Amino acid sequence: MSTPGTGPDGSSWLTIGALARLTGKSASAIRYYEQIGLLPEPARAAGRRRYDPATVRTLAVIETGQRAGLALGEIKVLLSASPGDPAAVERLREVASRKLPEVVALIERSELVRDWLELAARCECPDLGQCPLFDEVELPPPAGRARPAPGYPPPAGPPVDLGPPRSSRGRTGGRRRW
Repeated sequence: MSTPGTGPDGSSWLTIGALARLTGKSASAIRYYEQIGLLPEPARAAGRRRYDPATVRTLAVIETGQRAGLALGEIKVLLSASPGDPAAVERLREVASRKLPEVVALIERSELVRDWLELAARCECPDLGQCPLFDEVELPPPAGRARPAPGYPPPAGPPVDLGPPRSSRGRTGGRRRW
């Protein structure tokens, strides 16, 4: 049964099932947040977890932080302040100041990719060898990848015949893997 109980101060406490329903989080996610220290260990009654109603707000902070792109460690820093602590707002500003340049760079890269894809969607070149979209690629590398060295790719030379593609018949139902 997932019905709220009454805590020692007379407030309504929530079972893990009730908390999960109120917040849209799974019970396993709630237990995981306890395990890594995002949520305090709940009180227990008859061996069952009982959560303070304030846990609903804490889970909302976790959810919002995740949607904003914060890592769980960053969210933990925000939650480490005691209630009413003005230092919590300062921590929020610090985390946001560190995260904002990453998001700005991601948006800029996404806009470049969108622009390139819009051009590619309208391409009327007879083949890729004649398509100017591949002459001077202005797209930044995906996050975490280094840029190619200057002069890479090497200048185009005569095509090299690598022979027919290998077949992986038997492993993929006769389809060729490239």
